[in-house]
Amino acid sequence: MPSILTIKNLSSAGTKAASRQFRCIATLNPHKDSFGGSTHRRDGSSGAAAALVLAGTAASTIAASFSSTTASGGRETALCEQPPSVTLRSFKTLPNVPVGGAYPFSPTHGVEIPGPAGIPSRAQQVSKLMKSNRETPYDVLVIGGGATGAGVALDAATRTGDDGSVALTVACIERGDFASETSSRSTKLIWAGIKYLASAAAAAISLNLITSPIKTVEDFYGEFKMVFNCHQERKFMMEKQKHLTNWVPIVCPFTEWHIWPPPFGHWLFSFFPILAPAVFKFYDGLSQFTCPPSFIMSKKKALELFPQLSQQDIKYCAVFYEGQHNDARTNLAIAMSAAEKGADIANYVEMTDGIFDEGGKVIGVRAVDRVSGEEFSIYAKNVIFAGGPFTDSLRQKEHRGNPLDMKPAVHGASGSHIVLPGYYAPSNMGLLDYNTSDGRFLFFLPWQGSVIVGTTDKKGPAETLPYPPEAEIQWMLKEVSKYLSKDLKVRRSDVLSAWRGWRPLAADPHAPPGGQVSRDHVISQNPETGVTFIAGGKWTTWREMAEDVLDKVLGDGHPKCNTLDTVLHGGEGYTERLSVVLIQKYGVLEDVAEHLVKTYGGRAWEVLEKARPTGNQWPRHGIPLAPHYPYIEAEVRFACSEYACTIEDILSRRTRLAFLNSQAAKEALPRIADIMAEELGWSRKVKKAQIDSAKAYLASYGGKIPLEEDDLLVRLPTYAEVMDVFDEVDQEKSGYLGIVQVKEIAKRLGRPLPDGEIRAIFDSMDTNRDGKIDAREFLEWFEAEETKEGIKSYFHQKTMEIFKEIDIKRTGYLDREEIKEATIRLGETFSDEKVDKIFAEMDINRDGKIQLNEFTKWMSESHDETGFRKLLSANLGLGGTGWLKQKSGGFLG
Repeated sequence: MPSILTIKNLSSAGTKAASRQFRCIATLNPHKDSFGGSTHRRDGSSGAAAALVLAGTAASTIAASFSSTTASGGRETALCEQPPSVTLRSFKTLPNVPVGGAYPFSPTHGVEIPGPAGIPSRAQQVSKLMKSNRETPYDVLVIGGGATGAGVALDAATRTGDDGSVALTVACIERGDFASETSSRSTKLIWAGIKYLASAAAAAISLNLITSPIKTVEDFYGEFKMVFNCHQERKFMMEKQKHLTNWVPIVCPFTEWHIWPPPFGHWLFSFFPILAPAVFKFYDGLSQFTCPPSFIMSKKKALELFPQLSQQDIKYCAVFYEGQHNDARTNLAIAMSAAEKGADIANYVEMTDGIFDEGGKVIGVRAVDRVSGEEFSIYAKNVIFAGGPFTDSLRQKEHRGNPLDMKPAVHGASGSHIVLPGYYAPSNMGLLDYNTSDGRFLFFLPWQGSVIVGTTDKKGPAETLPYPPEAEIQWMLKEVSKYLSKDLKVRRSDVLSAWRGWRPLAADPHAPPGGQVSRDHVISQNPETGVTFIAGGKWTTWREMAEDVLDKVLGDGHPKCNTLDTVLHGGEGYTERLSVVLIQKYGVLEDVAEHLVKTYGGRAWEVLEKARPTGNQWPRHGIPLAPHYPYIEAEVRFACSEYACTIEDILSRRTRLAFLNSQAAKEALPRIADIMAEELGWSRKVKKAQIDSAKAYLASYGGKIPLEEDDLLVRLPTYAEVMDVFDEVDQEKSGYLGIVQVKEIAKRLGRPLPDGEIRAIFDSMDTNRDGKIDAREFLEWFEAEETKEGIKSYFHQKTMEIFKEIDIKRTGYLDREEIKEATIRLGETFSDEKVDKIFAEMDINRDGKIQLNEFTKWMSESHDETGFRKLLSANLGLGGTGWLKQKSGGFLG
């Protein structure tokens, strides 16, 4: 598939099987907790609980769909040669990352578009990186170009010695586009952590203060210090980067004076409606009252300013302020600022391996330019990993021992968001639900002319695609409807776009036993290789994180940090009245001018210099990319100078069209392709590949229609198979199941439940209330929607567990070695040719590694020419007989 990114091949939404035994099943979440994720519980429905707990029963009958032997048409993926090494050695034999899809290619006439004024072009940056050598290494090399990585590069590039001269040489590489992962998928807030202030207070005012007073005080201090630092960093962003930020008032509606059960599970917060005004004033004070002051509104005033609110039961509203920004643009501004200050920084350059000296220290990395396909080495005195939730994948490349011995440092937590039309909220005011049905915070915020709702929080391995689980979309819609007027019907069809990202939950793998656990970001250096990583933290604290990691890496006497005095890319020439000047000079629409100024700041002049006449009397300039959105064609041309390489870069991050309206993004795609082909000199072949790649990526955003086109096609059991399951559960052959059998099933599936919940499950199955479940009742339960949801959850959970068992190197993807090793551990010895065939079947995007989403798709296919899928299914709990028999240890022995 033509893509330089991990692209998931989504099947058509119209895929339907003729028989009632088949249906297209949408993936809700491949990383849910086994059989019991709260996402699946629907208003306490015992039927839903039964479906989840007993899903293994159904899943065991699906094995037949994995074992047919039709032709597969597998593809071969060639291994690249190992980079040559003379005096240095690479730590392990890994294939070079193949550049796939639309790459490599060369611009027309061999000339790449120049960079923005005063900034090197991407081609110049890559050329400088390629000239790196062991004799003159960079002082600092950063791997990762998200907010943190780009921030480290900017901090390092602006550090000065005692004489005021630039002190460090700096390089930074990013495997995708800047902000292509976590940093572009936030809630768009520069928030100071009101939630963490509450959790700190809850921890301090508890029995722990008596039982463990020292630890409790330390935890409170750590949490409070983190919140205080967030306030200082928010102040820096709001005062110094006005061209990128704005304040947004956020309403907390209170419908009762006492809340039970209380937020955060703490009795103190049951009185939050009474305490809120004082809490928010204290919150203001942490920023030295530099933010707009919090205030309260009567019900009448609240409905005047926020007419979408429900009129029922509101006692009053408390309002506080947070900062807001366009996260992807802020990240790019940081990266461009680093380039402007002298850092050699480039996107679409991927680290493929580490370079070690004779003593085992990392002195550089092997890298590949994913645009040209060229490979080269980058040498540095200090290497810093800033890979966010993908940090452990980077650490594998500098780990020299057994991959199983490497302690994980980062676990992912996904957060989903949806975007609704702008009429759901005032254009200048948001809402916070501080006490959702499952205890999470949920923001409801105006952003870029629409309304963004988020976020959820589910732990699981990080993925590249923004694919949002449908269950989380439904949950958010249900939660926001609680506070909105009944006249404003919250409809699934109003979801314009939906996505999810992963934030890193970090721990220090190199900390001594009993060492203090960080409450914020984690900085850790591998004592064997000298490589340092930084992970965790929040968008708000990107600058603080960069300063902290460099202070640690550079040691005592380090050059002075100057980022507190640094205005980011676009800040020079910015004024609040700049939009008026642009309208008068270029004749653009008011909303276009305001958008350009809030996106590019003083660089808006450069954008409009690339604008072509509309051919109309008004507006004279600014040809739109999509109806009802302020994006214009000139932005695409300017984005190419700011290192945009793909159509998806434009749709997702240079504009935010894919995040705001996935359908509008699809409609704008052809014109963007035309402009980029013109600017970058694409051939027709390259242009087509780019279009195909962008379409595939856009298909992973949510929209008006639920993503039933998920590529998992699971065959549900037939009547005969359901009866087989009934007979297997009915071990006494009595013709019915009792509550004892239901309880035993839950126990053997690894989820023993309390008697009360078992009784609720049993009652949901026992429709005629005779105290036993006959075959007819069992069949009816099997065909219920909740049970089908349970089958999906079971299949995904088992597939993820299998993936983890095969991934013995803990890289987050599978390679040929691991596939071969899995066959051996399962008691088979496949030939290299057969292993290559299996690998080719799995490697959908041909990048030389199997991601979890590729493995899940392969597991759901019907053909199985090699027999490997059947082998996995029979041995790993996805089929075969005796599904209740639990194996000890891991799946693979």
